[in-house]
Amino acid sequence: MKKTIFTVFTMLVLVSSNALGNEKPAEKLAVQIQQMLKDNFIKLDNQELTADVRFTINKEGEIVVLSVYTESQYLEGYLKGRLNYRKVEMNQIEEGKVYTVPVRFTA
Repeated sequence: MKKTIFTVFTMLVLVSSNALGNEKPAEKLAVQIQQMLKDNFIKLDNQELTADVRFTINKEGEIVVLSVYTESQYLEGYLKGRLNYRKVEMNQIEEGKVYTVPVRFTA
């Protein structure tokens, strides 16, 4: 069995349309999510997996995954498991604000 370590190439946070100009907290959040997803062992046969993860932050500062849009059910479960209810450090938490993070894993 061939095991390959995948890295996250692209972590861009797209803030919902009503939050234009508030990029600093989103950038900090993207870095924290990237740290959560690094050091992954995902087995793929020379293909690329992509997903769009929609989530919000609750009062306790935890990520609550709302949805994962991807063609791979394995990747969907993996991302939900790695991110859901993981604590993040944010100065000001806007409860109910929805974030979208595009994620790409390549061989």
